[in-house]
Amino acid sequence: MRYYFNQPAKWFCMVMALLFSFGLKAQEADNQFSLDAQLVTRGELRAGGFKADSLDKYRRTQFVLGKYRITADYKRSWLEVKMSPQFAGIWGQGGANINLYEGWANLQSKNGLFMKIGRQELDYDNERIIGNDDWTMTAPTHDVLKLGYDGESHKVHLMAAYNQDADNMESGNQYYSGGLQPYKSMQTLWYHYDTPKKVFGVSLVGMNIGMQSAKQEETDVTYFQQLVGTYMALRPKYWSLEGEFYYQMGKQEHGLPIDAFMGSVKATVKPNEKFSVFTGYDYLSGDKFFSVPAEGHLGMVQHDKIRGFNAIFGSHHEFYGAMDFFYMKNYYHGFTPGLQNLYIGGNVSPVDDLSLNLAYHYYAIATDLDYLDSKTLGHEVDFSASYAFSKAVSVSAGYTYMHGTETMVILQQIQEVTEQRNLHWGWLMLSVKPTLFNTIWKDKK
Repeated sequence: MRYYFNQPAKWFCMVMALLFSFGLKAQEADNQFSLDAQLVTRGELRAGGFKADSLDKYRRTQFVLGKYRITADYKRSWLEVKMSPQFAGIWGQGGANINLYEGWANLQSKNGLFMKIGRQELDYDNERIIGNDDWTMTAPTHDVLKLGYDGESHKVHLMAAYNQDADNMESGNQYYSGGLQPYKSMQTLWYHYDTPKKVFGVSLVGMNIGMQSAKQEETDVTYFQQLVGTYMALRPKYWSLEGEFYYQMGKQEHGLPIDAFMGSVKATVKPNEKFSVFTGYDYLSGDKFFSVPAEGHLGMVQHDKIRGFNAIFGSHHEFYGAMDFFYMKNYYHGFTPGLQNLYIGGNVSPVDDLSLNLAYHYYAIATDLDYLDSKTLGHEVDFSASYAFSKAVSVSAGYTYMHGTETMVILQQIQEVTEQRNLHWGWLMLSVKPTLFNTIWKDKK
């Protein structure tokens, strides 16, 4: 079945109606303007981790990443405007990766209603589904219109986006992945409720994502996929319990139906501000077949459904191990057999401004595959430390070791040698975030 996207002409009417409902009136108020800088430099040494393009080896490499951002922010009682250009890339890389990271205006009323329009971060709940993933140097932002209400206990946000490669006066409505976001259109409704003392909170989310058809003969066709789910958190004084479940349906860009889900639970004990321990389990559904079969096989295996869960716009680095071996890239030829992630860890602050973190992950696929003797993918240990010299300057470092199994070797379609089974990754990062200028003034009468 084909799905076609109509031009969103009704957006203008929605925006105008909201503006009139605000009842915005010019009034004497304080104006505030600030100029902030963010300079993040991270050196990495990898022996394994991200897979090389060739199938017979992993390259050992070292490089330095940089992110340099300037943010201008203007505020008054009913209006906020932010502009934030940035450069992000590898030291010595040809061609400057300079873009506008954020550029938006937010109109808000005293009763909690608001309208925020432009290029902006989207950051919700624990960031598993929608997050800004600030660990990556580029960090995703969205060209989106956001309407909503923020109250003490209730919050409702409605978001809508529509992307094009160009004005397309002659070639029609086309948008292929490779732009700011992979989707052509997106509508999201998010609701959150907190108890009066915020001991318990629950969120509900529904997303409708339009993807440009990948079929050459369907240049004007958009396939839609949906995600629905919930996130809950119970946070008494010394411990917390989090749980979430999401289900995906609809059709992906090749027109194949989607039937995928994920669930997660996490428990944390924090007896004081200096120490905490946590444990949790993630389950993400997966497929049983390669889109393109394993090496040595002929022909193609056609999915009847896509059962591999896609975490959409989530901050993957926060959940599936620091090495980002899962969900930053799929397995060989796009195969996604799902993931089981069982983990335990802790955080300790032995002195002020110093934080030490240690975590262990056990990985396994979620799908039963006849040609594998075991579901176990491997084991990972993550260690990191950070120290804040001041509010503006901090330094952090980390080391990760992962041991892969025979299952990992088969699914990655690489030769079975020692360096593929034992992966190492180390990094050192300096973060400088000063406020360069800040001023406040009143309107003239």
